[in-house]
Amino acid sequence: MVLNASEKILESSSSVNPTELAYYGNRVLKANEKLISTSVKQTETSASVSLTLAAVEVEVFMVGPHGTKIPRLDTTNSSVDIDLIGIAKNNNETRSAAVAFMSYNTMENLLKPDFFNTSDDMVKTMMSTVISATLPKTTNTKLTKPVNFTLKHIREFDPNGSLSCVYWNISEWIVDGCSVLKTNSSYTVCSCVHLSTFALIMQTSRPPEWSPGVNNVARINLCISLLLAHLLFLLTQQFLSLIRRHQVLCAVISGVLHFLFLSGFVWMFIEAVLLFICVKNLSQISSINREVLSSGFLCVIGYTVALVVVGVSVGLVPGGYGSEH
Repeated sequence: MVLNASEKILESSSSVNPTELAYYGNRVLKANEKLISTSVKQTETSASVSLTLAAVEVEVFMVGPHGTKIPRLDTTNSSVDIDLIGIAKNNNETRSAAVAFMSYNTMENLLKPDFFNTSDDMVKTMMSTVISATLPKTTNTKLTKPVNFTLKHIREFDPNGSLSCVYWNISEWIVDGCSVLKTNSSYTVCSCVHLSTFALIMQTSRPPEWSPGVNNVARINLCISLLLAHLLFLLTQQFLSLIRRHQVLCAVISGVLHFLFLSGFVWMFIEAVLLFICVKNLSQISSINREVLSSGFLCVIGYTVALVVVGVSVGLVPGGYGSEH
C-alpha cells in the first residue's frame, strides 16, 4: 500500500521547484528502502522476494553461510550482477548478506535528468528507468568487486548522443565511481564501485533554431508588391483624366502595374514552395536556406521573372500598353 501510494505521488507530481522535487525524491527513496528492508530474513542457504507493481519492481535476494550461488536479479527494464557471496563472506559474524534491487518507472518525474549538471548547453534525456540497489541488514557493505547494471533504453537512442551512467547524490546526478562498459542501440551496461540510486542519461546537442527569415522575405515582398500595385492602380483611377493626355506616361504606368502584379504572383509561388519544403522536411530547410535560398537570391527570382515577362511583352507588342482604360 505504501509503495502504491508513493508511486501515485510520483505520477501526479507537477511541482516545478527543483528543490522540492529533490526533497520529495529523497523521501520516497529512503521510505521505500526502509520498507523493503523489512522483507529481509535470516537464511542458511538463500531466499528471495519479488514484488511487481504498476510503477515499481522489487527483487530482494538473501544469502546465508551455506549459500553458493546468486542468480542475476532482473526487472523488466534492468538487471544487476553483484558478488553477494563475497560480501557475505566478509560479514564474519553472520556470514550472510542481502541485496534489494528496485526499478522505478516514474521516478524521473522527481529526479529529473536536468539535475545532471554539465557545463555544456545540452539536452538531457533519461534513457533508463531509475533503479536503486542497497544491502539491507548487512553489517559490512563494502563491495568485493564493481557492480554491473544492464539498463534497457526506454527511449530512442541517438548515436550522436553522449551516454553517462550516473547516481543520485542528494540533490544532483553525478558520475563519480560509475562508467559505461558497453552500449548499443537497445541497452547499456554500467559499472559502479558503490551502491546507490542509478540511471542512464543521454546528452545531445540542442537542435539549431530555424530562422523564419526565408519565409518572411517572401511574405514581405509579396505585401510590398501588392501594396504598390493597388496604390498605383487607385492613384491612376483618381487622376485618370490627367494621365490620358500623356501617352508615354500611361504606357509606363501600365507596364509598372503589369510588373507589380506579376511580382505578386511570383512571390506567392515562392512562398508556396517554401511551405512545401518546410512541411516535407523541416531539417532540410536550414541547409537550403544557407546554401541556395538566401534573401538576395529570392529577390532576384521574385522580381526578375516579372521583369522578363514585361520586357518580352514590350518587345513583342509595344503598343499593348497605354490604352485609354
